[in-house]
Amino acid sequence: MAKVRSQYVCQNCGTATPQWLGQCPSCKEWNSLVEEVRDRTVEKQGTPLSVKGRQPRPIPIHEIPAQDGPRIRLNDRELARVLGGGLVPGSITLIGGEPGIGKSTLLLQTALRNPHLRTLYVSGEESEHQVRMRAERLELGTGGKVPEEGCYILTETNTQNIFKHIEALRPGLVVIDSVQTLHTATLEASPGSVGQVRECTAELMRFAKATDTPMVLIGHITKDGFIAGPKVLEHMVDCVLQFEGDRDHAYRLLRPLKNRFGSTNELGIYEMQGSGLIAVEDPSQVLLGERRERPSGVAVSATLEGQRPLLIEVQALVSSAVYGTPQRSATGFDLRRLNMLLAVLEKRCGFRLGQKDVFLNLAGGFRVEEPAIDLAVVCAILSSNADIAIPMDLVFCGEVGLSGEIRPVTRTEQRIAEAAKLGFTRIFIPSGSKGLPNVKGIELVPVGMVNEVLGHLFG
Repeated sequence: MAKVRSQYVCQNCGTATPQWLGQCPSCKEWNSLVEEVRDRTVEKQGTPLSVKGRQPRPIPIHEIPAQDGPRIRLNDRELARVLGGGLVPGSITLIGGEPGIGKSTLLLQTALRNPHLRTLYVSGEESEHQVRMRAERLELGTGGKVPEEGCYILTETNTQNIFKHIEALRPGLVVIDSVQTLHTATLEASPGSVGQVRECTAELMRFAKATDTPMVLIGHITKDGFIAGPKVLEHMVDCVLQFEGDRDHAYRLLRPLKNRFGSTNELGIYEMQGSGLIAVEDPSQVLLGERRERPSGVAVSATLEGQRPLLIEVQALVSSAVYGTPQRSATGFDLRRLNMLLAVLEKRCGFRLGQKDVFLNLAGGFRVEEPAIDLAVVCAILSSNADIAIPMDLVFCGEVGLSGEIRPVTRTEQRIAEAAKLGFTRIFIPSGSKGLPNVKGIELVPVGMVNEVLGHLFG
């Protein structure tokens, strides 16, 4: 076996020691020393990583041939959109998310439903029988059966053994579930430690670049919602995708946090069903549901999730405070921004909401951080406070400032087109918006202050 030298490096100050210590001798930080590979005799004697057998050397940039090869096509249009059009050969993608959100389900059904792509699914958390049971559930729910070819399952956690199987099988895609379960023989640390995660990812990256094999890694997250392991893990990979959603609701969002081959402004929306994750082609129609008479406290906002316009229903409930301290609750919306909007209504518009309980909810379990939803939130709160329903043909779009002004937002024309497509006849937009198109069937109502909106709605 290759002779490997390792050292223990403090993650706080960078001090290196030949053996593990409980406390760093330099910065006195406890439990900060992590094992790292310092030297490999094999790498010194052999050749470094090269591209298709060519020794690396300094090349003028104009002599480098432009290689814009075709991406690997995927049948999942939502996943392909988020990746920028498909998988890039030799790329490494990291998908993170909460336990049970659907990461393994998404990648297993990708392996099953792309028969043109030979996929090796490496599972370090489940046995072959468990993966087969989940595959049968996914395929039987769609009326099909488990494919006889195209998808291969491997239960292994040693990286050297995984590379041997990849070289023998020659797959077009490798899925690692999950990177925290892998371990390499070059380190003595346990799987999931900082050193093991970093070294295993480095080995996978070198192998993927040398063989042009795309890999997708599933990563665990911490209790704070960040991907477990060192931050350098996200720097090493080419794409970082975050799988979000409330397990109490059916919808899941796939967001790109980093993408070297495409935009990070895309968004994939799925609905969790018994047959797996189903792509949502028209999310606005699903979120709004059946168009019927709505009660007071409900407003529709035209928002943007990435490059995709969405119409989301904002629900508010204002009631007299039963206890001494009024309650403020928001689901899917920033509570601090809700308090700011309530202060604007009280200071600039004269509404006394200091002794009222205010509850806010975004339908469908979505979480929106875009400020363009402010105007719909304000109108929903005032509608509930006055107990006057907002007409069903209205859509709101605008950011509310501290002085009560309505500020312009980006890509207003896309929001208008989405509202017109779903049958709305009027949309309130900031008066400072410029270059707006005339869309047939919908009236543009420019407003500059919150008081103007209230005059249109409540007289």
